[in-house]
Amino acid sequence: MSSAIAKKYVNALMSSCKDNELPEIYTLLNELVKAFEIDKFNNIVLSPDVSLKDKENLTLSLVETKNIKFQNFIRLLNSNDRLKLIPTITKELKYQVSLKNNTFEGEISSSFEITKEQIATLEANFSKKFNAQVKLKSIVNNYPGIKVQLDDLGVEVSFSLERLKAQLSEHILKAI
Repeated sequence: MSSAIAKKYVNALMSSCKDNELPEIYTLLNELVKAFEIDKFNNIVLSPDVSLKDKENLTLSLVETKNIKFQNFIRLLNSNDRLKLIPTITKELKYQVSLKNNTFEGEISSSFEITKEQIATLEANFSKKFNAQVKLKSIVNNYPGIKVQLDDLGVEVSFSLERLKAQLSEHILKAI
């Protein structure tokens, strides 16, 4: 239900802002999302004992901006007791802006470093496949193979060494 409410706020925000204003608002909202990772901040925002004005002042004090639309948006969220939706709203805003601009971001997970040329090739191939601008970033972790995730497009492509070994073994066993 919170995602449906967040979509309504994002739609209102997008209709009231120009295209060049949205990146700044997204950046400011993203800064506020970091505050939601702190338990003390969550306790204050969710507390019925803290006045709405104090919650608003605290939230606005976390970002330095003169952007009136952003400040009014935070005031609107606060007056409707929806500050807790800021992380969901931020995620939805990123998705809606991506759709509008036809640009999407994704991740490449692997246990080894991927070269810039390989990343560029993957970006070009995915961009061609989805008729959109795709930007990928490489993350080195313990994934045994390569996994490309484009969450906004609902795409995950993976090549796992373990799965390859299992399929190869299965094929050999069937052949015998």
